[in-house]
Amino acid sequence: MTTRPDPQRPASSGTDIADLADRLRRGETRALARALTLADIGGEEARRLLQALEGDRRDTPVVGLTGPPGSGKSTLISAVIRTLRERDMRVAALAVDPSSPKSGGAILGDRARMGEHGSDPDVFIRSIAARGHLGGLALNIQASIDVLNAAGFDIVLLETVGAGQSEVEVAQVADVTVVISAPGLGDDLQAIKAGILEVADILAVNKADLPGADATAQQLESMLSLRSARRRETPVISTVATTGEAVAGLVDAAWRMAGAITPEERTARAERQAVDRLANMAGALVRDRLKALPEAERRALLEQVRAGAADPAEAVRRLFGD
Repeated sequence: MTTRPDPQRPASSGTDIADLADRLRRGETRALARALTLADIGGEEARRLLQALEGDRRDTPVVGLTGPPGSGKSTLISAVIRTLRERDMRVAALAVDPSSPKSGGAILGDRARMGEHGSDPDVFIRSIAARGHLGGLALNIQASIDVLNAAGFDIVLLETVGAGQSEVEVAQVADVTVVISAPGLGDDLQAIKAGILEVADILAVNKADLPGADATAQQLESMLSLRSARRRETPVISTVATTGEAVAGLVDAAWRMAGAITPEERTARAERQAVDRLANMAGALVRDRLKALPEAERRALLEQVRAGAADPAEAVRRLFGD
């Protein structure tokens, strides 16, 4: 099990941020790992680090991959990494895992999931605990992407938790969103239809060598006619991650889409991300303040909100002493 720091505990003080940023730019793996830990925890040191890296931002493509358990996300991502490395690209992958309810740590370890790339110095894989954050992403995921951006990677792959209506958040972070399905998933395919299908830029039917793969692809293609005209051009690509079949075509499609994003679209998305990050941080601050209250006081406040004696806005003002 990969343990993660407690998000409520501040990062250790005394980090030389300027030195850390310099070592990160030089490609030092230990500096990158430390910078990602700071970004994940948040706080004052993370803020100063991101400020130091502000001038290093590049338009590094971010490709999000999501789908239900059993669709073969990790195996497909490993095959995508292999294809990118064959093209001499430096690749970073963030795997956002469910959190252990006891330790707050990621349940699955990065090296176990995509171990074949562990010895490649031009591949960096990191598991990040979602810690119960809705939307399939960790709260500080954008900060982690900013760190990888500054470290000079050619592409960032982002694997998210599960699939369903709450996982549409991936589309707010990624340049290209790949929704992965597989034959035989039954109700899980219905969940894709109900929610995240609407934000897919590419639909991948993995395990295409299994019975029912063609029917699954046809089912997804038929659904595209229900979307707006702009979204109907979403390609449906059948892949076999274990053999690499059609993975190059998936990579080509994602790279082409990422390259077609206009500066205006990037600016508009950055503004939406800023709003979302503020809202997420505000929610985290409220949860932290609630946890800090004495138990009796916390229960009394929550009961007042539940009973309608205090509306949520009033409760928040009381939490912060306004």
